[in-house]
Amino acid sequence: MRSATIERKTNETDITTTINVDGTGTYDIKTGVGFLDHMLEQLARHSLMDITLRCDGDLHIDQHHTTEDCGIAMGQALAKALGDKKGITRYGSMDLAMDETLTRVALDISGRPFLIWNVEFTRDKVGDMDTELFREWFQAFSQHGGITLHVNNDYGENNHHIAETCFKALARALRQAMSIDDAQADRIPSTKGSL
Repeated sequence: MRSATIERKTNETDITTTINVDGTGTYDIKTGVGFLDHMLEQLARHSLMDITLRCDGDLHIDQHHTTEDCGIAMGQALAKALGDKKGITRYGSMDLAMDETLTRVALDISGRPFLIWNVEFTRDKVGDMDTELFREWFQAFSQHGGITLHVNNDYGENNHHIAETCFKALARALRQAMSIDDAQADRIPSTKGSL
């Protein structure tokens, strides 16, 4: 089983997360931010990763530290669970539709983190979550997961749908990229010999 636990404690947040890459999509997530919980539950369900996450953050200030630090811890847990990345497919992509919204995600579990984020929101909040914080989570996750990640929302009107398609498309692309490629199950998918 490709699984890892990360504990991250700062003056702003206290986080424990476990990610099992070879799971069934079960989750037990409590960040203190309802809409973030909902998005991370979507990530688990559609990637088939099992995710447990507990965060005690400084929500009396705002949701920024909680959101960013959850992304950091989850990225670290994923990178640790994948280890040397031997046998993975490495690349994944998904065009994901949800009602009037279409979002495209393409990624490379390369060890070279980079985020392209072409997503715009027309409201400041979805639920009680600031929409500017979605990019912060994706940036932290890609940076600490060692993932080149492109997220493009082609169109959409409902801000809930826009956010949700970003997480679901990420989940489906990750599921593809993390899967074991039977044709090279004992090799690292790079001419460099390491990722």
